[in-house]
Amino acid sequence: MSTDEKKKSPWLPPRWFIRAAWWFHRRLYAAGGARFLRRPRAGRAGMLRLTTVGRRTGQERSVIVSYVPDGSGYATLAMNGWADPAPAWWLNLQAHPEARVETVEGGVREVRAREAVGPERDRLWELLAAVDDGWGELDDFAARRSHPTPVVVLEPTGPE
Repeated sequence: MSTDEKKKSPWLPPRWFIRAAWWFHRRLYAAGGARFLRRPRAGRAGMLRLTTVGRRTGQERSVIVSYVPDGSGYATLAMNGWADPAPAWWLNLQAHPEARVETVEGGVREVRAREAVGPERDRLWELLAAVDDGWGELDDFAARRSHPTPVVVLEPTGPE
């Protein structure tokens, strides 16, 4: 790897730090509820609580994910701190696509998850890349993975 390539590679904290930060954030959000969620605004993604059904346990599991609004739904990335394995919530959604989201502006909504493909994926990738959510250069981070990062669409299934 040349010096120029090393400069272009985005910096990530050590894996243990990322996992510790997730642990802390899960407890913070569990204790604080929706008040720690945020609305999307120009140049910044929103944060929502996604509740899935565990693919093995059948128990509800909640996680906080960044998102951008897309019509009446939401788009997010199925990433695991840019590590190669898929996040558990995405594996859960692949097994049981019905889920629940909680946002600051919309309360709790039932959604159905699916992976965006083709032109829709490209369009949503550009929307996600346009927000500054600590992702930096999205394409550079995504290049660290051995497979494409899924773009997940969460579509409301009922009335707002």
